[in-house]
Order: sequence, then structure tokens, then C-alpha cells
Amino acid sequence: MKLLGGRRKLAQPRYRVPAGLAALFADLLPMGMALLAAVVLGQRLVWQIWAGLVVGLIGVVLVTHSALEWGDAPLWAYGLPLLGMFSLAIATLWQKHSTTSQPMKLLPNLWLQCFISSFAFAIIQGAQGSLAPIASSGFALSVAWTVGLATLGGYGLYWVCLRRATATRVASVLYLSPPVTMLWAWAMFNEPLSWQIALGMVVSGVGVWMVIRAEARQVAS
Repeated sequence: MKLLGGRRKLAQPRYRVPAGLAALFADLLPMGMALLAAVVLGQRLVWQIWAGLVVGLIGVVLVTHSALEWGDAPLWAYGLPLLGMFSLAIATLWQKHSTTSQPMKLLPNLWLQCFISSFAFAIIQGAQGSLAPIASSGFALSVAWTVGLATLGGYGLYWVCLRRATATRVASVLYLSPPVTMLWAWAMFNEPLSWQIALGMVVSGVGVWMVIRAEARQVAS
């Protein structure tokens, strides 16, 4: 469920959901996870944590504002990124609150996610065209990038952090992904930066700091 939630956006271009809006929906993960934890699991989050989540979200909006637009996709298609976000939130909370006495190790866990998700991706790709891989160096590089950085690096680090910190704290750090993406685009592709993006980076960082600080105080008390 977690990998499917994080990769559901692969099907979104077919339905013409704007990439900026889909990314913003995905960045609602910290807020969605906090809401599910409070409503479903009955966790009590102090108001400082909620304030930090809101501040972080404001920072994300500032960073991605120029890329936000309402496209011509059917109304139901906008639910795809939201469904992906909630899938990832549910899977994260499920993993965090699992009562399994001997949890799976990192690599078997990632392998199982990729194996199960491959069936869903095969169905999506099969509905759009051939399943045969493209024999090119670009395709091989993209697969290596996805396996090495996205799966082992991104999701692997996500699992490791979940074992060491609370789900809300780990999710709040994801507010920093849009600023980091903008910096990466600037460094690699000479994409322009602006004062609004810089302000959004600072605001997102303040929001994450507020969440981490509030959680530390809540645990200490």
C-alpha cells in the first residue's frame, strides 16, 4: 500500500492532472497523517504540532505557487493524488502501530513492496501500450535511478526513520521535499529561483522545527 500510494502519480498524466497540483496534494501527507492519527487512532496532538504542520504547508504552497494551475482533467481524476496520499498515510500508521513481534528487515520489506506493486504497474502500463522495456541507455539509467535513489534511498530511509521516530515527525520532514527539489532543479538544470521560493523554504523549515520541538516537549512531559 505504501509504495502504491507513493507511485500512484504515475497514472495521473494520462488524465491530465497538472503536475504542480498533484505534487501539492501529495505534500498534504503530514497533515493527512496527523488527521488520521487523531481521528482513527485517537492520538492526542498538542496545538503546537498542528500549528507547525500548518506553517509547513504554507511554506510548501509558497514554493510551488508558480506551478499550481487547475487543468482540464475530469473531477474524479483529482482524487488520484489524494488517494495516493492517504494510502501512504494509512500504510505508514499501520507499519508504525503494528504489533508484530519480529518485523521484517529493510531489504525484504522493500522487495515485498516492489513485488506487489509491480502487478499494479503492469496493469497500468498494459492498458497504455506494450510491456516490453525500451532497449536504451536512458531507460537503463532511469531504472537504476529509481531502484538506487528512489526505492533504496528514499523509501529505505523512510522506513529507517519510522523505526526511530514518530510518524508525524517523519512525515513533517517531507515538507522540505519541494524546497529541496527546487534547489536540485536550480543546480542541475539552471531553473530560476525567486525570493518567494526562498521564503517558502524558510517557512517550511520553521514548520518542521515547530513539529519536532513540540513533539519533544510532549514526550518529555
